[in-house]
Amino acid sequence: MTENLPSSPRPLRVLAAMSGGVDSAVAAARAVEAGHDVTGVHLALSANPQSFRTGARGCCTIEDSRDARRAADVIGIPFYVWDLAERFREDVVEDFIAEYEAGRTPNPCLRCNEKIKFAALLDKALALGFDAVCTGHYATVVLNGDGTRELHRASDMAKDQSYVLGVLDEKQLAHALFPLGDTLTTKDEIRAEAEERGLAVAKKPDSHDICFIADGDTQGFLAGRLGKAEGDIVDEATGEKVGTHEGAFGFTIGQRKGLRIGHPAPDGKPRYVLDISPVNNTVTVGPVEALDVTALTAIRPRWCGSSPAAPGTYTAQLRAHGGETEVFAELVDGELRVSFTEPVRGVAPGQAIVLYDGTRVVGSATISATTRATAAV
Repeated sequence: MTENLPSSPRPLRVLAAMSGGVDSAVAAARAVEAGHDVTGVHLALSANPQSFRTGARGCCTIEDSRDARRAADVIGIPFYVWDLAERFREDVVEDFIAEYEAGRTPNPCLRCNEKIKFAALLDKALALGFDAVCTGHYATVVLNGDGTRELHRASDMAKDQSYVLGVLDEKQLAHALFPLGDTLTTKDEIRAEAEERGLAVAKKPDSHDICFIADGDTQGFLAGRLGKAEGDIVDEATGEKVGTHEGAFGFTIGQRKGLRIGHPAPDGKPRYVLDISPVNNTVTVGPVEALDVTALTAIRPRWCGSSPAAPGTYTAQLRAHGGETEVFAELVDGELRVSFTEPVRGVAPGQAIVLYDGTRVVGSATISATTRATAAV
């Protein structure tokens, strides 16, 4: 049975995380409509909210806090602002910087879900006597006959956000509510519902990008914290220096634009970032074919339920908005070893791989190394 808003002999005490956007506002309203005792909370994630993005692109600004409060007033629920700025700085922002410094490509939204919304927030909610945390994510929780819970994709694949929830374990799923997960409606219909409920956020554009980078300039943000460090851009096939950069942290695997290479490759085709070495501050480039990956190793696996008992075939998602690809996966000495049925392109260490069995989320892990199909020639 689907358990996005589980039936209960008593109303659940629900803490609704309200970002100031339309999804979380509608989710809170639906929780109230389902008969639960709901309290809204907005997370203050910056000691200096003015430094976070203003306008509609963020989710952590003073403006967002005010939008969340107004929505809670309309819904008719108590509302609080909780200061988790220090925890957010340590677990999300500093992790983001450290990962780029090490030549990896992190996903801060996934880390925020793991460390903030379903760790710090959920722990505090349970300590205060709440039964569950409600968010506006598009995913579903299914309660099995034996009492165990599973995380599944949203009914509407176009809005599915299960990838960034793949870090949740079964205990966390037992206290998670996703009222929008089984909604077979368009985002326009969610906005129409918000408008019918009198929520002013109905027409507020979606947030996107990274909330703690005020102007969206990731490279500039990292340079300001790590400092500029000139290094070489080299061609993998020839070993020739083809350009320079101001910090290897400013690149990601598969990047094509912004390389500032002085001359084209001998075959006239564009070059792509193949490797980032923070040790010698070198970025290696080559043809697009050299990005093909046939296998990977991932660390720190987290399972949405019990871990797989044996090697098996699954589908995998490698990016928040990416498609699925068939894989064979097994656990070896606590690490996840994955091979792809068909080569995939542009896989970067630091990214998360999330495994699926049909619509069920099996779990996730952080990519630590990849095996390329072939080197540049």
